[in-house]
Amino acid sequence: KIENLSKQYRLGTIGTGTIAHDLNRWWQTKILHNEDPYLKIGEVNDRAHKGHSEYVWALKDINLEVKEGDVVGIIGKNGAGKSTLLKILSRVTAPTTGSIKVRGRLASLLEVGTGFHPELTGRENIFLNGAILGMTKAEIRSKLNEIIDFSGCERYIDTPVKRYSSGMNVRLGFAVAAFLEPEILVVDEVLAVGDAEFQKKAIGKMQDVSTNDGRTVLFVSHNMAAVKSLCNNGIVLTNGTIDFKGKIDSCITNYLKIGDSIQNYHDWKNNPEIYNSDIELLEIGINAKNKKSEEPILMTDEIEFTAKYWQKSNNKRYDITLHFKDEQGNKLFSAGSFQKINKLINEETQGIYTVTGLIPSNFFNYGTFYIDIYFVLDLRKTVIIENDILSFTVSNKSIEIGQYMGKEPGALHPLFIWEKYKINS
Repeated sequence: KIENLSKQYRLGTIGTGTIAHDLNRWWQTKILHNEDPYLKIGEVNDRAHKGHSEYVWALKDINLEVKEGDVVGIIGKNGAGKSTLLKILSRVTAPTTGSIKVRGRLASLLEVGTGFHPELTGRENIFLNGAILGMTKAEIRSKLNEIIDFSGCERYIDTPVKRYSSGMNVRLGFAVAAFLEPEILVVDEVLAVGDAEFQKKAIGKMQDVSTNDGRTVLFVSHNMAAVKSLCNNGIVLTNGTIDFKGKIDSCITNYLKIGDSIQNYHDWKNNPEIYNSDIELLEIGINAKNKKSEEPILMTDEIEFTAKYWQKSNNKRYDITLHFKDEQGNKLFSAGSFQKINKLINEETQGIYTVTGLIPSNFFNYGTFYIDIYFVLDLRKTVIIENDILSFTVSNKSIEIGQYMGKEPGALHPLFIWEKYKINS
């Protein structure tokens, strides 16, 4: 349980930086029992903008309760405060204000090789880490073979870890943290160092300890697919504060939304979006066919993309290509007007053009999707790229109670034509 947790740093230095600041803080807080004077002047933790104060809040007013057996994903941009939060939970650093209550043993894997002594061998470091967790030598020995086997470092287990690669460090560190049976497992963005085989094993092991053993996992990652497959709940950190918390699907959608400006329709008729001397974009949108743009799109609807632009030059042909992406930003497929144009027109003269594309019903699974637009000149050269220019949400079609078995996997949900015959009785 985390209550009113905050962490303040002074930029560029360690501690308050001067004896005068230290004495003033001691005098105000210990003798006069006043509020720490330096807690009032910190600025928000926004790494992209220069501030005026030399103090910054890495974390500010964090409140969170994690129940036993929960698997919580902590997501956010670089510098949002994720690693600082885990370091405080792991008691690597102390909070400036607030409190943390932990029930059970907590094992953490924060950075490559954290907690390893470089001069000791892999085997010796396993026993050292186990002792730090409060385990007896007999308990550690009973898990030793499993740890070595899972890490895949058996050949080097009696070699000092200073000679390990970063990937081997992570493998052994994760195996120690996972197999020495802590009640709470804290894992930072270390799996990115491991190879694909190890990442799959690590995710599987975390699923196993949470599902079968009922242990709690706090997981920080920028890999949304890994977060989604492992976690059931999550929080989104923005500039040191909790921006959103809830079910992991909602957290990922909230994190990946680029901004409120992304919608399923844009109109620039009175103030065209000028990309170059040839193209001015007047209108663009995607919605259910024969419905208004504000009406919901259902899985059973045909979905129509429309773009209107002004081409100012002759002797040029422009086509539009769309890249469709899922909530994790993965590109699903591309489609464009070069594939098949319904009407024969002279595409190489100046004028205002409308381009439409029709997506059949029952094509998308329900969820939120994003679109990148490409203007292609003469079928060979991309001249304009606009990422995330549109987003749209497909809602689940209504199903009678008792028929729905949950969301099917994947971003697409095409309706195939099936036939069934009875050949004998």
